[in-house]
Amino acid sequence: MAYKSTNPATGETVAEFGDHSDAEILDALTESHAVYRSAWSQGPIGTRLDVLSRLADLIDARSEELARVAVQEMGKRISEARWEVTEIAKIARHFAHNATEMLAPTKLETDQGDAWIEFHPIGVVVAIEPWNFPFYQLMRVAAPAIAAGNPVLVKPASIVPQCAKLIEKLIIEAGAPTGAWRTVFANSEQVATLLKDDRVQGVTLTGSERAGSIVAAEAARNLKKSVLELGGSDVFAVLDDADLERAVEVGAASRLLVAGQVCIAAKRFLVHEKIADVFIDKLAQKFSSIRVGDPMDENADLGPLSSVAARDSLAAQVREAVAAGATIRRGGNPIQGGGAYFEPTILTNITRDNPAYFQEFFGPVAQVYIVPNDDALVELANDSPYGLGGSVFSTDISRAKAIASRIETGMVWINGMTSSAPELPFGGVKRSGYGREMAEIGIKEFVNQKLVVVAAGGENRD
Repeated sequence: MAYKSTNPATGETVAEFGDHSDAEILDALTESHAVYRSAWSQGPIGTRLDVLSRLADLIDARSEELARVAVQEMGKRISEARWEVTEIAKIARHFAHNATEMLAPTKLETDQGDAWIEFHPIGVVVAIEPWNFPFYQLMRVAAPAIAAGNPVLVKPASIVPQCAKLIEKLIIEAGAPTGAWRTVFANSEQVATLLKDDRVQGVTLTGSERAGSIVAAEAARNLKKSVLELGGSDVFAVLDDADLERAVEVGAASRLLVAGQVCIAAKRFLVHEKIADVFIDKLAQKFSSIRVGDPMDENADLGPLSSVAARDSLAAQVREAVAAGATIRRGGNPIQGGGAYFEPTILTNITRDNPAYFQEFFGPVAQVYIVPNDDALVELANDSPYGLGGSVFSTDISRAKAIASRIETGMVWINGMTSSAPELPFGGVKRSGYGREMAEIGIKEFVNQKLVVVAAGGENRD
């Protein structure tokens, strides 16, 4: 596997990094395990939280540099990259300010005696992370791991190595010991070897369904805890009483964010038949007004996909969907010229026997389905292998809440774009994975939740 930075807007190779050797990865694991055995992991939490506070300050001080590297490596628009950098500083500060309370002992009521739960680090965790949010995905692992005391070996996506190295550099500069967070340019065989090692106690992966199934199987074979955040084909439900203008505005933004390359983006638009024609027309008008351009252009609304290969794969999906009976209502083609650009696209008339019905489109392609009532909407929403996020738009909040409760997914937002925040747990069900990241739920995925009991009648007596 070659770790290479290629600007998707121009095709220019910016930097290349060689794979780490088996010996180098073993040395990194040895170093990280030594950190776990040291006062860094086993000592007071305050030292680690001070590092997170300094890390947030360093991110703020270098925000423009970080944002520009993200644009260069994976093509997101400069405004999107700046937002991402702002978010990772927020994540670091959130855990710096709240992890002490999150990991405080929890008293239990029992007739067995005086009982409580303590929260301790478990050891080295392997993190396998994607390219679409090359800083955010790392920080939502790094901040809780540093707070809890778990050293991390992170394998970044092969197309964003510079982003990964920048995060590592900032964590060390903030005062973490070398080995608390190490970037490894590893291949799949080397990752499997890491998961066999007793010093590794957990693995987290954000990525494809295929990669997740492989890593989950390897983790299970070696009795290691795993957390997976995989693909999604999120519904964007628009009821007949919805604020249409807002639904179109938010729906377009959600579908086209980062050129449609977001796991929790709106992908399947489920629209009530009473307002479907109007909604589709307005969505098509909105897509037609989108300014496609250089991601460094402050006025561009849509940048390139992450690579030419990603663009071509998306084009093949659209062609397959059309061949199976789908209708292109707008767009449908790669944009000619340099770079990995694709037209904002709307597909309708997708039947259940069309391969597109069960697929995730990781690009600026919206699928629109028309439903006659709420029950049909829920049935269609749940007729998917995925269950990550979703949105429901309605002016009747009680009705929207009832639908949200019936949708089989890890997250639902009412009258808003599916999003994330450090205080909110993030994750899905079904083939979208399991476990949660961020918030108190997330930090406790990789800690030893240890029960301690002073037995009734067992207290010291003078």
